[in-house]
Amino acid sequence: MGGKNKILIIEDEEFLADVLETKIKKEGFEVLVARDGAAGYTQIKNWAPDLILLDILMPHMNGYEVLEKLYDKKIETPVIIISNSGQPVELEKIKKLGAVDYLVKTEFEPQEVVQKIKKYIENGQKKENESGGDNNNSGKVKVMLVEDEQLLREICGKKLIIGGYDVVEVIDGGDVLAKIKKEKPDLVLLDIILPTVNGFEILKQVRSHEDPIIAKTPVLILSNLGQESDVEKAMQLGADGYLVKAQFTTDEIVEKVKNILKM
Repeated sequence: MGGKNKILIIEDEEFLADVLETKIKKEGFEVLVARDGAAGYTQIKNWAPDLILLDILMPHMNGYEVLEKLYDKKIETPVIIISNSGQPVELEKIKKLGAVDYLVKTEFEPQEVVQKIKKYIENGQKKENESGGDNNNSGKVKVMLVEDEQLLREICGKKLIIGGYDVVEVIDGGDVLAKIKKEKPDLVLLDIILPTVNGFEILKQVRSHEDPIIAKTPVLILSNLGQESDVEKAMQLGADGYLVKAQFTTDEIVEKVKNILKM
């Protein structure tokens, strides 16, 4: 196709929009800025950008409404959300509407935005070059996060989503097996102390399941239990790894997930 890749910034904060526009242009991209959601949506239709940077809180049409329109019209341009909030509810909503990534305004540098743009444009070009066989709907690796501690579940879930994973959250141990059958995750991140059914029992059920795909699902234990006997028990039951919560950061947990999925 030749020419520069086109990046549309839909952002009503003038200073941030100008900083991003300058930085992205320096990297060799063509850039257009829209100051509100309605103007941005018009530019999506008229200008056909290769990637969109989208704020959530904006005049005339908010970021959710823009995403909903793209979803309804089956416009598959990659969208990276740039927002003031990092709430799990927001992350879940934008993920369902098809956004590929999420950045919290107070937590990123312009260079990080550029890296993400390059990553998703490269991925899009790769998909065009390969005669796309579809894996799952989003094309992302799916991780099931089984955790009843709300704060850890939210932080860990957010880190996994930012890492490019599709995340399914489960709180109650009694729901896990049915969810695995339905969702067919690529990996299960499993707590041990859970309501209804504990993680050891779930691991036993998974490994003895009649469906070989379910039985072979990688399971990474993430627990407060750090006794040697607990680790041993989990490994004997077929866990692919065991992490003690107090000993690992969420970044290290995501790294471990990545390593297991490479095997």
